[in-house]
This record gives sequence, C-alpha cells and structure tokens, in this order.
Amino acid sequence: MKLLRVGTSGSERPALLDAEGTLRDLSGLVADIDGALLADDVALDRIRSAAAAGELPALDADGLRVGPPLARIGKVVCIGLNYHDHARETGAEPPAEPVIFFKAADTVVGPNDTVLVPRGSVKTDWEVELAVVIGRTARYLESGEQALAHVAGYAVAHDVSERAFQIERGGTWDKGKNCETFNPLGPWLVTADEVPDPQALSLRLWVNGELKQDGTTAEQIFPVAEVVRYVSQFMTLYPGDVINTGTPAGVALGRPEPKPYLRAGDVVELEVAGLGRQRQTLADA
Repeated sequence: MKLLRVGTSGSERPALLDAEGTLRDLSGLVADIDGALLADDVALDRIRSAAAAGELPALDADGLRVGPPLARIGKVVCIGLNYHDHARETGAEPPAEPVIFFKAADTVVGPNDTVLVPRGSVKTDWEVELAVVIGRTARYLESGEQALAHVAGYAVAHDVSERAFQIERGGTWDKGKNCETFNPLGPWLVTADEVPDPQALSLRLWVNGELKQDGTTAEQIFPVAEVVRYVSQFMTLYPGDVINTGTPAGVALGRPEPKPYLRAGDVVELEVAGLGRQRQTLADA
C-alpha cells in the first residue's frame, strides 16, 4: 500500500493512493497514519480489504497539499557515510561501523514544502535518502532477517544539511542537521510488502533541473537489514521511528570549488524508485 497524509500543515487526513493512481480517503477507517496504526495488523488488514473492495471514497487531489506520510514520529535516526561512492567523493574512509546521528522529529515537513536556508548559511547541501519506517518495537535484534520483519515500510527522505554548521562549528554534526524544514519526507509511506529488495532501489536528485545524484542502494556500505539490526543494539526502536539510511555520491560537498551549495530560489527535485518524488523551492529563513 501507498499511505499518505493530505491537507494543511497540522490538519492532515489519512489517505491511500490506489493502484490506478486515485487518492482515497482513509479518515473513515483510521484516525491517522502513525506508529500505532503501523503496529496494528488488524487495522492495516482492514485498510487493505476496504481498498480491494472499492469501498474507500475518492479525494480530489487538485490543489491538495501532501504532508509528511507519518504523524507523531518518535525519533529520526540517521546513518552517515553509508555509500561507498559518497565516502570516495568526500575523501573519507568507509566507516568500520555505522555512523549514527539524529534529526529532531520537528525537522520533518511535507515532500513539496518550502525548505528554509538557515540564517548565516553559506553551505546548505542536498542529500536524497531511503528512509526506513519501523513497524514493530525492536531491541537487540539478532539477524538481518529479523530486522526486516520489524520494518513497516519505506519513504523518500531529503536529509538537507548545512556543511559549515556540521563540520566547521565544533562538536557533533547536529548543528548542521537540525535546522527547521531540514527533513522533507514522503510523498508516501510504501509498505514493506511492495519493496521486496531495499538494496535494489535507484535514487536521483536534481537541482534547478540538473541531475546531481544518480545512485543505487546497492552501493550502501551497511544494507538496510544490518542498519536496523545494528541500531537496535544501542537504542530501542518503536513503531513510527524513522531511519534515514545515507546518501549516494553527488552532493555539493564532494564537488570541486566553487561548490554549488543551495541558495534561496533554487528548486530541488528528488526520487527513489517506486517510492515517489519530491519537489522543494528554497527560501531564506
């Protein structure tokens, strides 16, 4: 299933995109798309049955904002330097273990919402990523197979980053990762049954119509199953938690000087195969 949330910010309603591309209203069946729903197999089966029976009313998608596909996110765990080609372009050694950092849940916005260039920023960068959404409480998982059984679905994430804040201002990466609007998510949460191999997904990103990133999850240093298993050794993952799994080569940081960092007015488009497409116009904060 392709689950999403539509409407004005803070007032989104749950919806489903059916196989014919028609937007369907779920508000008669569930209150929202969140961790509680993803952990409720009965409720998910009820949605599937209603969709198969043609019982879900259509929504007029014209002019309707698409919000983040997930409400009440507990935490956003991020994996840094997780693509061989991205490590090469930045001159970094591939990590021996996954690099973990966090984004606050309030950085998450809709897939087409405005992204704000922070005040004082000179190095705002783009990063298309595969996001993993947890569907079952996960702690101390023992295998990759067990880890994938705890995944509810997948989505497109844009891990917007301010490199000067991240690298040049001391401390950890958090200052460059947690500026407002720095994690567009969606348009859909695609349930795991529709993604048989998360290591066979292409990722692309364009800036002002120019292709900048063109990669594949096959380049991940630590595949999705290992990422989920590994993270569960250090923290409990709950339904509705999100893991951003890293970005392929092609970011501004890895390009020759003068590096083409983002500015107000730039338009970024990005997609992950089968998971949908985002489009953001940047503005000054």
